[in-house]
Amino acid sequence: MPVEEFVAGWISGALGLVLGHPFDTVKLLGFFKGMSFPIASIAVVNSVLFGVYSNTLLALTATSHQERRAQPPSYAHVFLAGCTGGFVQVYCLAPFDLIKVRLQNQTEPRARPGSPPPRYRGPVHCAVSICQEEGPRGLFRGAWALMLRDTPTLGIYFVTYEWLCRQSTPEGQSPSSASVLVAGGFAGIVSWAVATPLDVIKSRMQMAGLKHRVYRGVLDCMASSVRQEGLGVFFRGLTINSARAFPVNAVTFLSYEYLLRWWG
Repeated sequence: MPVEEFVAGWISGALGLVLGHPFDTVKLLGFFKGMSFPIASIAVVNSVLFGVYSNTLLALTATSHQERRAQPPSYAHVFLAGCTGGFVQVYCLAPFDLIKVRLQNQTEPRARPGSPPPRYRGPVHCAVSICQEEGPRGLFRGAWALMLRDTPTLGIYFVTYEWLCRQSTPEGQSPSSASVLVAGGFAGIVSWAVATPLDVIKSRMQMAGLKHRVYRGVLDCMASSVRQEGLGVFFRGLTINSARAFPVNAVTFLSYEYLLRWWG
């Protein structure tokens, strides 16, 4: 199993996060709040995503990354490989994402005389507290919504990227840097347009334990949200997600492609 895709995914994920983290926390106090933990975790998650995606394509088509421009895989194979990568990455992403959401949503005042300390002192304390208060399964709160979000979305993500690259690149050639940037950026926007409704539900289920709110599952959370706030709740955050998605995914794909060309 080639490991270059895992390493390239690791590095490109970290680079994308450095660029996108201020957008991810724009509604909170401080652009880089909680950044050290996501940098470490997203590198692992992106490594799994791109590694599984590329190796699934290798199993389906028997062509390496360097050979795929001369023998492009079908969009069905790209979609299946993307869905596989999205499904597998959930097992790594779910605890990391839960901890990130909990840390970012802390609203307790900091470093003021007489003010209470933050509920969580850091990612390790957050993980231990969740296990103590909600049990080990609490670390996977919202995982079903995450799986439903990421499995088809990442299939669409890679198909969009491949389609845009092929439209702007002569047959048999590697896409230019400009093509990769544009294709990666728009792939990010398209995937977030699809993912945002379930991302809202995922975040609500992740915060449920902290707010002592109980949802019986994904459908119950969806129904409860619609009753309280209407259908518009499913598109909350779409604008900021799209603004973040273009530069983050443009940089992610550009660095990924260049690293593989350099190693290839």
